[in-house]
Amino acid sequence: MDAASADATAGYTVPVWLTAAARAALVILLGQPWQRHQPLWLHPDAAAAGELPARVPVLAAAPLADGWVLAMASCDPGPEVLDLTRGLQLWVQLRWLEGPGKWLELRAGEGVGVLQASGEACVSAYAEKLLECNLRPLVPPGRRLELQVVIPEGRRLAERTSNAAFGVVDGLALIGTQAEVQRSAGPDQLVQALAALRERAAAPAFCGDLVLVIGENGLDLAPRLGLPPDLLLKAGNWLGPLLVAAAEAGVRRLLLLGYQGKLIKLAGGIFHTHHHLADGRAEVLTALAALAGLGGESLQALHDAPTVEAALGELAQRDGPRAERLRQAIAAAVEQRSLRYLARYGQESMAVGAVLFDRSRQICGQGPVGLELLTALRSPARSDA
Repeated sequence: MDAASADATAGYTVPVWLTAAARAALVILLGQPWQRHQPLWLHPDAAAAGELPARVPVLAAAPLADGWVLAMASCDPGPEVLDLTRGLQLWVQLRWLEGPGKWLELRAGEGVGVLQASGEACVSAYAEKLLECNLRPLVPPGRRLELQVVIPEGRRLAERTSNAAFGVVDGLALIGTQAEVQRSAGPDQLVQALAALRERAAAPAFCGDLVLVIGENGLDLAPRLGLPPDLLLKAGNWLGPLLVAAAEAGVRRLLLLGYQGKLIKLAGGIFHTHHHLADGRAEVLTALAALAGLGGESLQALHDAPTVEAALGELAQRDGPRAERLRQAIAAAVEQRSLRYLARYGQESMAVGAVLFDRSRQICGQGPVGLELLTALRSPARSDA
């Protein structure tokens, strides 16, 4: 794909917009005129592979006092993508640093998420590599840069994400594992997942087992739980169609592994889980808690908590055993509603288990089938089942 076509079709992740703004600022810092469209390599090996750089627009760039340069970009995830980064302004301030140290010091300004445990900016490895391959060749030998990132609306928008559930506070994380936005709420994401499912099911070694991992955190946790990589399939938000397609493809045992604040939607019969389309988590949580015997102020506290994680955490502080039973009930409800969903489409032969994890990536809830499948699928004898 050439640069012009890339510009016309691609919606980019936050690291791309960050790098475009940083490059525009660096050009001015070097005493050169900046251009509205910055030429960027979209992955570290692009130049070596002979690819043309993409041209990514920035809004403005200008020198400030005390040696700083300011540049701004407006994020665009692409057409037909439901993403809170659309129109998100991202500001960078750049200046030279004196003395020894790393070539680039990145600091979190207002609205940028930091790791609660360390206070450091939450930046993905891809973002760091993108900054290095696009900025470092322009930096004179022996010079160092300080890059401060500001997202004016970041703190407010972060309240609509699950960042805090994974220890990222104060704003939006500068994350992304590739240049193009993965359309987790769009039909093309479902097409990709279905293609991967069919390829998996057609493989000679396929034995009827599958683990649907929900999101990057699930994909990271699964191998550490001993689940074989060849069983893992990352799912976006189209869980209902994927469940049906898995049954049709011959999957006999399917394990759902996901964050409790996401999978709880399935317990309420919500099988497209993007927050732009459906939520209902507080309602599902309180309904299950009421069925488990919770009432009064405790039930109201669950409903009013900002997240499922916070609600269950507060309940655990007051009544640990009851919180544990509620988590197990959520996982069991996910399994039951999944089977009912499959039955609507005439697919009743596939076993579905659910395993939930919390913000610390620790298992916190397992349905009865989920417990059985987690044990079986990470066992060397699983192929004989």
